[in-house]
Amino acid sequence: MGYNKENYARIREAYENKYKDAHAAADARRADAEAHIPGLAEINAELSSVGMKVMAAALSAGENCAEKVAEIRRENELLQKKKREMLAAAGYPEDYTDVKYECEKCMDSGFCDGYMCECMRRELILAGYESSGIANLLRTQTFESFSLDYYKSNAEAHSMMSMVLEYMKNYAHTFRGKGAPNLLLMGGTGLGKTHLSSALAKTVIERGYDVYYVSAINMFSGFEFAQFGRTASYIQESPERCFDCDLLIIDDLGTEMTNQFTVSTLYNLINTRMNLGRPTVISTNLTQKELRERYSDRITSRMFGEYYPLVFRGVDVRAQKIRNS
Repeated sequence: MGYNKENYARIREAYENKYKDAHAAADARRADAEAHIPGLAEINAELSSVGMKVMAAALSAGENCAEKVAEIRRENELLQKKKREMLAAAGYPEDYTDVKYECEKCMDSGFCDGYMCECMRRELILAGYESSGIANLLRTQTFESFSLDYYKSNAEAHSMMSMVLEYMKNYAHTFRGKGAPNLLLMGGTGLGKTHLSSALAKTVIERGYDVYYVSAINMFSGFEFAQFGRTASYIQESPERCFDCDLLIIDDLGTEMTNQFTVSTLYNLINTRMNLGRPTVISTNLTQKELRERYSDRITSRMFGEYYPLVFRGVDVRAQKIRNS
């Protein structure tokens, strides 16, 4: 799997700080309790030495090694009981000096028995939503919310869209990163390309992969800014993410202003990701003929030869929703 590197580094650092903060807070509470409860400091000192005593007993030779360890542990339980009683008698909670973690399972380390804890995985998924470029869409445009009812007026379109939906669901649930097929989503406006692309992105992110979803206009704007330091858009997307992410989704190819720069940029991006084995999903309102007319043969030959085509058919869903509202 390949979580976004920046997200992973940031969240790992946050977990390290959480762990340190939990212990610092426990130390402060212990110092407070020791200042107000006579004899508590001595008990805490005894308890802190238990680990060393157990280790020394375990390493010592002799047939009664196990008995020594058991005796030390019994003494530890008695000390813990006395400590709780002293705290309660002084008006403190019995666990006042314990380290309190946000996640008791991994003790705020992010890992349990060498495997990533669910709490850290959840943080990475949420961060993945934000860095995907479509955080708001991911909350509503899911496979579950995609309705085939809007395609029932045409039996052929309904059958085609049923197959498209199943293919994209299977693609998302079986995504394995490098080597996954490239997809070319083709069809008119309002037929569900953005919805199913968002649903695919959400599922792949939740399975632990780095997904970057970007509109063609904003993507080329980001490349233009990186190359020339100027852009027609206030949004500068990350060219590095376009190359590095596990799955790149380019929405609405063909809506950008096409020129020599955008064509060469698109060719370099498609070709580089193919050579690296990193899959790309491209959606477009353009027909096959329009794609050939707009882009070079080097690009369209790769699209039609190396991308699996999914054709969206039906009547504009957005228009249907407006009429029915």
